Amino acid sequence: MSDTTSPAAARQSQPEFIAMLAVIFAVIAFSIDSMLPALPEIAQVLTPDNVNRAQLVLTAFVGGMGLGLFVAGPLSDAYGRKRVITLGFAIYALAAIAAVFAQSLEMLLVARFVQGLGAAAPRIVSLALVRDLYQGREMARITSFVMMIFILIPAVAPSVGAGVIHLVGWRGVFGSFVVLALIGSLWLNLRQAETLPVEKRRPMNARNMISGAREVLGNAQVRMIAVVMTLGFGQMFALLSSAQQLFADTYGKTDSFPTWFAVMALLSGSGTVLNARYVLRLGMKRIVTSAYAMQVCVSAVMVVLVWGDLLPQTLRFPAFFLWAVSVFFMAGVTFGNLNAMALQRMGHLAGMAASVVAAVSTIGAVLIAAPVGQLYDGTARPIMLATLICSGLALMLMRRIEDVG
Repeated sequence: MSDTTSPAAARQSQPEFIAMLAVIFAVIAFSIDSMLPALPEIAQVLTPDNVNRAQLVLTAFVGGMGLGLFVAGPLSDAYGRKRVITLGFAIYALAAIAAVFAQSLEMLLVARFVQGLGAAAPRIVSLALVRDLYQGREMARITSFVMMIFILIPAVAPSVGAGVIHLVGWRGVFGSFVVLALIGSLWLNLRQAETLPVEKRRPMNARNMISGAREVLGNAQVRMIAVVMTLGFGQMFALLSSAQQLFADTYGKTDSFPTWFAVMALLSGSGTVLNARYVLRLGMKRIVTSAYAMQVCVSAVMVVLVWGDLLPQTLRFPAFFLWAVSVFFMAGVTFGNLNAMALQRMGHLAGMAASVVAAVSTIGAVLIAAPVGQLYDGTARPIMLATLICSGLALMLMRRIEDVG
């Protein structure tokens, strides 16, 4: 693909730009959330002796994405944003095809890991693309609008996944990933101009990668932001990994799980709406700090109520549901701002900075989420306690991070 773009691509408006990014991000979300209804069948077919292992279908994808994030950003700094996103979509689609034919859990996990590697490019290079065009609070505002549209996909993904499973079985879900990758790639290449001119690119070699990573990680503020993102993403993904079991097994919502998940995602999406509306007025740090403080309070109350068995039977699911909404609400409020805060300090290394921060936070999140998910014991106790600890640590770090606007 050349670095030139058609006149149509150069005319893409900001609303279309936001919608395109939302679709690209949504491919990643759909890759996780649409799998939730498939986990019971995957467990029954591929790992009947240990059903908790089916959760690894989610963590393998995120783990592969975390590894891919280390190189996707530097590749885009060297060869341009569009080329690298397109290559990532190609790898993602080929791995999805391989997953369709997997005959063992191990083969499926390898395919999902490679699929995650490919997903890293659209996941992180899109943020660098935003940084090429915007900065500061305006960048956070654009990211919030993207997340606002993007949140609709998790709302419907389990229902769509359940529909696909009903029609063609759980393997058909991987076929839908191929279709989504084609849509995202075509939209990008037909309508979006390249945002990184040739003269501003950094040759990709070991020396540049090491020096760039050292510069990013050498910034104490960026390091703390990466840790905060790790803690936030870790607690959210731990809840996501256990969501199907919690709703179905713990609270008896097996058949209505997609509906409850959709309602939860839509309610949580109000966080991105509020952030887009108020970030220019209140600033990124203030909003993020307030969100983690809220989560500490809510989770502390839930830990006391659940561990002390103080809730009557009729209130147990409503209380859990509202708590789960708060976790995803927090994600909608914080992630766009944290990315903007990190990239604001590293505009000259947008691709590298986006890669390093996202890779550290994603791999760290897997290290948190995987063991918490395997601790599932038929109750919400492990995930609630983990959320309280992660949010408390994130809050302490946010108070040490300097504001950038």
